[in-house]
Amino acid sequence: MNLDLPPGDFAGYIFDLDGTLVDTMPLHYRAWDEAMRAVGLKCPLDEELFYSLGGVPTIKVAELIAKHYGLTVDTQAVFEHKESLFLALQKDAKLIEPVVAIARQMAATHPVAVASGGPRDIVHGMLKIAGLASLFPIVVTPEDVVHGKPAPDMFLLAAKKMGVAPEKCLVFEDAEPGMRAAEAAGMKWVHVPSRKQKEQGANA
Repeated sequence: MNLDLPPGDFAGYIFDLDGTLVDTMPLHYRAWDEAMRAVGLKCPLDEELFYSLGGVPTIKVAELIAKHYGLTVDTQAVFEHKESLFLALQKDAKLIEPVVAIARQMAATHPVAVASGGPRDIVHGMLKIAGLASLFPIVVTPEDVVHGKPAPDMFLLAAKKMGVAPEKCLVFEDAEPGMRAAEAAGMKWVHVPSRKQKEQGANA
């Protein structure tokens, strides 16, 4: 994986979690596919749709998938079912080593943070399972802000908690909503290719 880091003197580093630090996106896909089938989805969940929603708050993803397929669902119930399914799969997640290596290197001399669209408990649990909890004392999730990605709120709050001006932050993201959020926050970003994009032959 070749990461295209922009030039610049950055004072703080913000990392998405799923698909950026930890290769959880295929596991999230399996959980979403099963959860949506339980409420009436008659076909495999479209992977393009799933990956396009990377970084969006989980309960909003439930709403958007249901709307895409014309399903009337209890989004809170779907959200809770999906997360319970994902919890059972978390142990299978692997670190995305090139990104984790950068995070470890930067954490030695700069403030670092995680800004993830997942629920707070799931995010903290994943960081612990992955052995990354001690690396990231600052963790921002949708519960901490009014608007999740692609709004800039989560990144701006992470920058504030790090004590770094937004324009001095560099964001690592795998999905378009997160990259749009970084741009809206006035931050430069690094694209981390997800497994799906790598399968399609995209360059890292």
